[in-house]
Amino acid sequence: MPTVYDFQAQQITGQPVDLSQNKGQVMLIVNTASACGFTPQFAGLETLHKTYGERGLVVLGFPCNQFGGQDPASNDKIAEFCQLNYGVSFPMMAKVDVNGADAHPLYQWLCAEAPGLLGTKAIKWNFTKFLVGKDGQVLKRYAPTDTPASLAKDIVAALAA
Repeated sequence: MPTVYDFQAQQITGQPVDLSQNKGQVMLIVNTASACGFTPQFAGLETLHKTYGERGLVVLGFPCNQFGGQDPASNDKIAEFCQLNYGVSFPMMAKVDVNGADAHPLYQWLCAEAPGLLGTKAIKWNFTKFLVGKDGQVLKRYAPTDTPASLAKDIVAALAA
């Protein structure tokens, strides 16, 4: 049975990263955008990272330009935007597709493991979030409207498991 640890991604700087390096940690995986109404959630994601990072939470941001063209910039510009505007210090990955034939394999797996409302597998918008437990399995999928702060209770439970 596959786990999140079976996947690789690219850091926003281009270096490959094996997600197995996060084995035994809780992960919050989010598709992000720099010019979206939900973009201020970067601040809440950073708060989660700072509050729970030392306890074993890893927040991973995956920029995506598939929703309203709201992240058209290069990876370098996206990284600069996140740092300058929100002080993002959690890992940002290279821009990916989360839906369709070119969807990143990690997102294909996440969507299959935790379908959305009414069983839909597609990501509906920016800032859809997936909480992954220490065993590498998806615990829950959250809508873009779910604020990072509203996930704290589930994160604490996953860290304690």
